[in-house]
Formats: sequence, structure tokens, C-alpha cells
Amino acid sequence: MIDVLYFAWVRERIGAPRDQIETSARTVTDLVNELRAREPRYAAAFADLDALRVALDQELSEFDAPLDGVREVAFFPPMTGG
Repeated sequence: MIDVLYFAWVRERIGAPRDQIETSARTVTDLVNELRAREPRYAAAFADLDALRVALDQELSEFDAPLDGVREVAFFPPMTGG
């Protein structure tokens, strides 16, 4: 079971702050593809992966990273400073 967290506009498009899912995904990209197939709101949230960042167990990661042993995946837009 993996906790999937959504922040900022990702949360707004999906309409929920988190999901707890059972997945056979091997990488973050595989997980995104499973989520996209769920409902149109997920497809909209994950339409442009260049506009998203991902953290695995609270560490910034890449979309090709493996999910073995991961308990939490968080999706959020890039942070801006200023």
C-alpha cells in the first residue's frame, strides 16, 4: 500500500489531498499511468509531467525512480523563490 499525496493545483484538479492505493507499478511513471487511467480528473492533473515534481518518502526524486519499498509518493508543482 502506498500513500499518494497531492499538493497545490494537483490537489485542486484531483479534488483530494491524498489517496492510499495498492499498485503493481514499478516506477513513478508507471504509477502516474495507473492514476491517469482512473478518471479524467487524474488525467488532467498528470497531463504535463514537466510541470510536476515528485518526492519519494519525502526526498526529491525522478519519474523513472523505482517504487520498491516506497511508502509515500508526493506530487507537487516546482517551487519558486522570491
